[in-house]
Amino acid sequence: MEKYIPLFPLSLVAYPTENLNLHIFEPRYKQLVTDCINGSVTFGVCPYIDGTIADMGTEMQIMEIEKAYSDGRMDIRCKGVGLFQLLKFHNPAMNKLYAGGVILPVPNDWDEDQEIREELIDAVHKLYQIAQIQFQVNTEDPKPLSYQIAHKIGLSLPQEYELLQITSEAERQKFLLVHIRATIPVLEEIERTRARIKMNGHFKNLDPLQF
Repeated sequence: MEKYIPLFPLSLVAYPTENLNLHIFEPRYKQLVTDCINGSVTFGVCPYIDGTIADMGTEMQIMEIEKAYSDGRMDIRCKGVGLFQLLKFHNPAMNKLYAGGVILPVPNDWDEDQEIREELIDAVHKLYQIAQIQFQVNTEDPKPLSYQIAHKIGLSLPQEYELLQITSEAERQKFLLVHIRATIPVLEEIERTRARIKMNGHFKNLDPLQF
């Protein structure tokens, strides 16, 4: 069912189930937060990419105001509750400082392919090992795996938005697996290059060639 909600365009992609912390300082977004809290309504985060408001976004619920400053600024904690298709965009919304729009909630298929899931987890571990990053995938987390790791594997903003548009968890995991498998050889070559650079200028013990 279509509905009208406040909109918060940002140069980022937020995902359903994701926790998002925002520092609110602009008058229009102070008003947005106040209206959402007073009216117990959600707001939408629409990715702003290459000067354009994206057609799909994430509906967010304000969980709490972490801190309220004396000048009206706020630190808020939000959580993604669902996908939506943006049907109409009004900037500003009627009688408001902030933007608003008509949205249509988009259903999400949470079913997984267990084999793909295991391959993706293995690929993430290998990626982090090569990059020497200390991060472990929490396989016990009930949140969808794709949304857990989407911001942590080097996707560009357009790629993150491409992932947002995929409404099947199984397909999202396939998308991420393809990306990681393409990234790993690049990182491996970088590490080999780094090792060669470190060897430059050092005495080398070379095996004699047999002609």
